[in-house]
Amino acid sequence: MEDPERWLRLAHAPGLHAGQLQEWLAQGAAPTDLARETRPALAALGLGQSAIKALQQPDSVAIENDLAWLHAAANRWLVNWGSPAYPPLLAQISDAPLVLYVEGDPMALCLPQLAVVGSRNPTALGRDTATQFARHLAQAGLAITSGLALGIDAAAHRGALEAGARTVAVVGRGLDAIYPRENAALAREIVGRQGALVTDLAIGTPPLKQNFPRRNRILSGLAVGTLVVEAALQSGSLITARLAADQGREVFAIPGSIHNPMVRGCHRLLRQGARLVESVDDIFAELEPIIGEIKRIAQEKPPAGADLRPPRLDKEYEILLDALGFEPAGLDILVVRTGLKAGAVASMLLILELDGRVQQQPGGRFSRRLPGKV
Repeated sequence: MEDPERWLRLAHAPGLHAGQLQEWLAQGAAPTDLARETRPALAALGLGQSAIKALQQPDSVAIENDLAWLHAAANRWLVNWGSPAYPPLLAQISDAPLVLYVEGDPMALCLPQLAVVGSRNPTALGRDTATQFARHLAQAGLAITSGLALGIDAAAHRGALEAGARTVAVVGRGLDAIYPRENAALAREIVGRQGALVTDLAIGTPPLKQNFPRRNRILSGLAVGTLVVEAALQSGSLITARLAADQGREVFAIPGSIHNPMVRGCHRLLRQGARLVESVDDIFAELEPIIGEIKRIAQEKPPAGADLRPPRLDKEYEILLDALGFEPAGLDILVVRTGLKAGAVASMLLILELDGRVQQQPGGRFSRRLPGKV
């Protein structure tokens, strides 16, 4: 990260996110330039008074704490919005974080992921189901993303690890400590197996209740879809599912017995249009284009020094590229131009970026990559 102190000043500005800076970025400015602007100029961008104060009078002690954490281990990172390491799907959400605190492998955040969430107090069957689904999905090439909570979250992480795959834990506190403490060993295993712990909350931030909806929009935003295994009607997993739907991502839910209160949240999601899941094949049927394209890209990568033309694309990908052109465009515009669903466009953009055909621009927008350009 270039000049981490300037980015950390942004990270400590309450409520500030990339979606607020579209006009600013359209003028060719960088997010870190905000710190040099006047109060009226910042107010004109729609920033709140607390964010303006944090930009103009930064908390030097808090920033030093962040830097001390960052430099204490080689596997700790600050990933800033707009950098090559910033997750492409997360960049597309309307309130994308400007800075991510990461422990582990930051490139794990850029892998195609499925979020698996559910109750902290699941039934034995629910916990086993989460583990089995996560294992099979990971074996199919998806990283598994969850929230490191007790119950379904922990079972999903373990299922991915059992498959020898990578898993991402999005947490609702600063990375100076693990919450809940019962999952400290699991967190260490995730990091040690090339996975990652991630948050947009500063070092020292406690696991307050209000942090978790904020955490959930990152959890759903990283993933191509969200699977809810067991959830009561008041479960936080329903917030994650709603955010996923708002972000144009697929929502999957596993039904259960009408006598089990732990699946009533899943039944509500199904009534609201979530995809009913009885086996992993139901998820593969929806995500097969993504999984298939990822495998094709891996298989068709030419040897070093080869000069091969890119393979022919399917018709819908050609339509998307034609709609994209070489001027940056966002997800909403591309949905209108192509007539495709937002979730499909987001997934296709990820595949095209992995294939080197498009490149991400500031503001979560994309443009075609010029031939021969790295």
